[in-house]
Amino acid sequence: MITVRQIPDRRIRVRLVVASAALVMVGFVTEASAQDAAAGEKVFKRCAACHAVGPSASNKAGPELNGLVGRKIAGVADYGYSDALKTFGEGKSWDEATLDKWLESPKGLVDGTSMAFAGLKKEEDRKNLVAYLAAFDESGAAK
Repeated sequence: MITVRQIPDRRIRVRLVVASAALVMVGFVTEASAQDAAAGEKVFKRCAACHAVGPSASNKAGPELNGLVGRKIAGVADYGYSDALKTFGEGKSWDEATLDKWLESPKGLVDGTSMAFAGLKKEEDRKNLVAYLAAFDESGAAK
């Protein structure tokens, strides 16, 4: 294997070092822009008045959210969903794309839903929140 110092042409060495630094920076930017469950936990504080997650979660004004990603829409058996959400959710499960639309504007996605929350306008907040919720299985244990 050849090292940068062994390349005789200084211009090529400089270009190689600059290109390597650029690749490292791209890695940092990609990692920083990825979904962040820890940031999503902070966003969830806005939801906690009506929803719960974790091992002791139970329904509140809204259903508990354990195992939400992949769960049937309007799928918590002992929760009284609006007819609009039940109709919308027939044969569907919550996936990241649908959750993103829901979290952006629940009433915009499902006209007639009983969810009073206006929505999260920042895409980053929505993605981080979905990452946080996806970290819980059906029992509320961390995946």
